[in-house]
Amino acid sequence: MTAAGRGTRPAATRSRRWSGDWARPGAPVAPLVDVLVPTVGRPPALAVTLAGLAAQDDPPFRVVVSDQSDDGAGPADPAVQAMVRVLRAQGRPVELLRHLPRRGLAEHRAFLLAQATAPAVLLLDDDVWLEPGSLARLHDALRTLRCGFVGSAVQGLSFLDDDRPHERVAFERWEGEVRPERVRRGTPAFERWRLHNAANLAHLAAGLEVPEDGWLPYRVAWVGACVLYDRDALLACGGFDFWDRLPEHHSGEDVAVQWRVLERFGGAGIVPSGAVHLEAPTTLPRRDVDAFDVLFVEGGATTDEGRDEGRDERRDERRDEGPDEPPEMPTGARPVDERPGTVRGDGTGRRRTSSGRPSSAVATSARGSSKPVATAHRHALASEQQSSTGRGR
Repeated sequence: MTAAGRGTRPAATRSRRWSGDWARPGAPVAPLVDVLVPTVGRPPALAVTLAGLAAQDDPPFRVVVSDQSDDGAGPADPAVQAMVRVLRAQGRPVELLRHLPRRGLAEHRAFLLAQATAPAVLLLDDDVWLEPGSLARLHDALRTLRCGFVGSAVQGLSFLDDDRPHERVAFERWEGEVRPERVRRGTPAFERWRLHNAANLAHLAAGLEVPEDGWLPYRVAWVGACVLYDRDALLACGGFDFWDRLPEHHSGEDVAVQWRVLERFGGAGIVPSGAVHLEAPTTLPRRDVDAFDVLFVEGGATTDEGRDEGRDERRDERRDEGPDEPPEMPTGARPVDERPGTVRGDGTGRRRTSSGRPSSAVATSARGSSKPVATAHRHALASEQQSSTGRGR
């Protein structure tokens, strides 16, 4: 057999194994991201979600699916099984777990988080398709911004012809470093939730002219359904340890967690968002309580007296005063007095945090380079800023 017509592999090796290597033995690659997917009762949507993950080239990741359907049929669905086989052939470890009884989504997410070992965790709902390159952009943004979380808010493309400029007035890009901030119901920051209605982010992106494979960080109230966390930061804030104080039929657990992380380590959304909501019927028809209404009381006090991390609220989907002493920064998170993009070398090519500990992950660009994309990204945005001044504000 000759090599005629054979393509040339790209110089940068992708972590995703292509189809020509599926039947060859391959050395396992340590995942930089654990993708955590809770599911119940909708195999078709789960299959599409897994298909979106199969389209991601980098970074290396592992998938953990936890099923709470009564009959356990979700992961056994032929379409779901097919996508699990594809992911495994690509070199992506996949774990299919069953977790009963149901105690609410906060407990389910706490269970999934306990399975994670990678430096970053993507909390992904089971009805979200990711555009190719989305995970690389999220990971690149998290490592470049060095904050607690970065999210791609889901968009409903059935609303693509429904332009709502009045819902985008709260848009505010992050200029410079991403800093901790406090969000509560009734504050101006809370009104940012409207940015994620319908297809608002798609319309917003159309006016920003962000270069392909680039991203722009902006301030959020919270981000639903597709959020990449620095795992150490998430655990430092308690994760979903409040689950046992919520009734089973609740919502807003993601908001509560994000407000905790926002206050200690900061967070951001990125645009464009490559996350698409499948607009399937909800599996949570009863939402008796918003988590933040249980975890927070008026005036910003929490129901956990003496706990530093604080708690949160939400009215659509996601602490208290911060600790007196600056918290120890988790691996990969940037202290607020560092300038954005600052990297401290230790001679190994790995980042170091302000404590001097090496970071658990190296920033990778959307195209697989180890060069932080913030450099090229911010140069591109400098000119874009002039053409889009005033848009969405």
